[in-house]
Parts: sequence; structure tokens; C-alpha cells
Amino acid sequence: MRFSEGDLVRVIERSRSGHVRTPSYIFGKTGVISRIHGSFRNPEQLAYGEDGLPKAPLYYVAFDAAQVWGGSPRPDKVIVDIYEHWLEPA
Repeated sequence: MRFSEGDLVRVIERSRSGHVRTPSYIFGKTGVISRIHGSFRNPEQLAYGEDGLPKAPLYYVAFDAAQVWGGSPRPDKVIVDIYEHWLEPA
């Protein structure tokens, strides 16, 4: 696995058509790895009848809600499960 709990990561902004597991509202945002779920078959490949292999690490990433939605800073968080191929170090 490329990342560990507590790592600061950025969601890669990439144009992609079809089934994308990562929500577009989180593209380009920075968050913190809060948990590592393990490795699973890639759902973006499974959606098109592929085998989804090799398995990819899936992370529980926490973002400040104000960064995602705008507005005044509050302690609220937006939590998203994101596969490793969508993340880069921040």
C-alpha cells in the first residue's frame, strides 16, 4: 500500500467517461487517510465485465466539509471511500 493512516492525500483530477467510483465533487480536494479498508477488485473495471484485477487498496478519506462544499469552517467532515489509483500525496 502506498499510503498509511494519517497521510495527507489529494484526489487526482482526471476526465473520465463511464463508471467512475470516485465522486467528481471530491476531485482536486485534499484529505487525510483515516482508515485502510484493505484491497479489493477495481469496481471501475468490474462495471464493464473485466475481472478487476489486480486488487487495489481502498482508503477511508476524511475531508473538511468547508473545503468540499464551501462556506464557513466547521468541524464537519465529508468521508469518502477512495481507491488508491485516484490518490496522490498532498
